[in-house]
Amino acid sequence: MKITRMVRWAAFALLLLAIPVSSFAGVFVQVAISPPVLPVYVQPACPGDGYIWTPGYWAYGPDGYYWVPGTWVMAPEPGLLWTPGYWGWSAGFYVWHGGYWGPHIGFYGGVNYGFGYFGHGYEGGYWRDRTFYYNRSVNNVNITNVHIYNRTVVNNQVNRVSYNGGRGGINARPGRFEETAAHERHFEATGMQVQHERAAGSNRDFLASVNHGRPSVAATARPGEFSGREVTSVRANRQGNRSFENRAPENHGGGNRSFENRPSENRSVPRPANSERGMQRNDSYANNRGGQGHNGAPEVRDRGNAGPRASAPRQENARPRENAPRGERDSRPSSGHEDRPHH
Repeated sequence: MKITRMVRWAAFALLLLAIPVSSFAGVFVQVAISPPVLPVYVQPACPGDGYIWTPGYWAYGPDGYYWVPGTWVMAPEPGLLWTPGYWGWSAGFYVWHGGYWGPHIGFYGGVNYGFGYFGHGYEGGYWRDRTFYYNRSVNNVNITNVHIYNRTVVNNQVNRVSYNGGRGGINARPGRFEETAAHERHFEATGMQVQHERAAGSNRDFLASVNHGRPSVAATARPGEFSGREVTSVRANRQGNRSFENRAPENHGGGNRSFENRPSENRSVPRPANSERGMQRNDSYANNRGGQGHNGAPEVRDRGNAGPRASAPRQENARPRENAPRGERDSRPSSGHEDRPHH
């Protein structure tokens, strides 16, 4: 039995040495030990319009698991969303299922990567024609000339397990829309993503055996940039839910407790009805498309044309949005954060 296992490991090691190690599509990777837990970190600011957040993950190379920092990546073309890869348990091994680009979000193991990827679907934004609309309640977006909206996402799960199935793994199965998305046309990771992963794999500081699950660079604003002001490190795992920065922010008591590297805002805005916000269940078509609901897109605000906040007219108090005619509700842009999530 031991000899068979040694032969299997030797063959796997030769395979890793013979081909460039990659966690993306086209390379089969299976490991006998589970990957480390996901580190806690703060998302860097979005560098520009059209960038999609791709969460960090543990990849595997000849020296073991290594961290690939989360980063903002330009979508290959408008309309495509990123489905993260994940580790899944199969026949006694942890097998890597590579991420991909596609028109809808597929299954990624139920892993809570944070920042809109809370296990099923995507709450970080959606495409409308050739324009991407960012959900600023779960994304660190401070730039101008981009379209944003604010939809509070209640995420009570603080599980940092990074794999599906097996001992201690996440028990999740694909939903109906995720199974449908799996049969759509997919696009492999971009060249920048591949280079980003390879650069991380060649840096010993990213090895789990060296950083013990706490890499010095947890996320970066652009692929392959592992130094400078636009990188973030792992944060201390303090007690309490608020230590898990890579999850949906909580906003209790009217205060903004979202991203620590984002200026806080406290603007009183009437809450739209649930039907208008387009909130759906985790396995819904809304999440699968990137947060866009059946009954229309969430309210949005164009930062580039909004003008100074101090001088912007505040028409919300004149008439509550819930009581406005439907056409007016749909066309009027949102002016800020919702006051607090449902419980």
